[in-house]
Amino acid sequence: MPDSLVIIPTYNEKENIEKMIRKVFSLSVPFHVLIIDDGSPDGTAAIVKRLMTEFSDRLFIEERSGKMGLGTAYIHGFKWAVKKGYEYVFEMDADFSHNPEDLVRLREACVSGADLAVGSRYVHGGEIDNWPLDRKMMSYFASLYVRAILWIGILDPTAGFKCYRKRVLETIDLDKMKFVGYAFQIEMKYTAKRLGFKVVEVPITFTDRKEGQSKMSSGIFKEAFLGVLQMRFKKIN
Repeated sequence: MPDSLVIIPTYNEKENIEKMIRKVFSLSVPFHVLIIDDGSPDGTAAIVKRLMTEFSDRLFIEERSGKMGLGTAYIHGFKWAVKKGYEYVFEMDADFSHNPEDLVRLREACVSGADLAVGSRYVHGGEIDNWPLDRKMMSYFASLYVRAILWIGILDPTAGFKCYRKRVLETIDLDKMKFVGYAFQIEMKYTAKRLGFKVVEVPITFTDRKEGQSKMSSGIFKEAFLGVLQMRFKKIN
């Protein structure tokens, strides 16, 4: 059985999802893909199910009744992956802001000794493409804020493109993860670091989505801002 699973949460990604799935399956590593769809009204799940007839042994879908948050989608996927026995478990967006070809490099980092490989915009060689200056500045200073409060030692603590070794997901108490938006990305990295796992940042180019609509909102930023303060005093396991 292949050892690598890519988890892709979706909500209204009909413009991107087939292209993304086919691209992942074209890579040199025989990745499996798990789609977590939160009741997309645009027919995203129907597209995935059609493709499952073509990729019956590599493509899977878990459907949920509505938008329940990014964090809960990934936790659902992590539990599914651990139960199925995958050794390398990936987080990736459906909108091509994460380059699927970088999946191979993230996996290589974990094969070479990392417990968690982070696709990083802010290590040497990392870049952000097609973002306006104000959003670049907001993202950069958000990362500085997280690092200052949590002393996390990760240059891109809000990154959502990652590869976990199975042992990380088995050790973290996933049911105790508090946050559901982008604060979830910070919380998982912070917890992994506090538990002593080795985190490596791999430079990537992050590209703003070209099709579909962003899921970013003021509520997500508020959760992340306040959540970092709560994490600082959180008891880890």
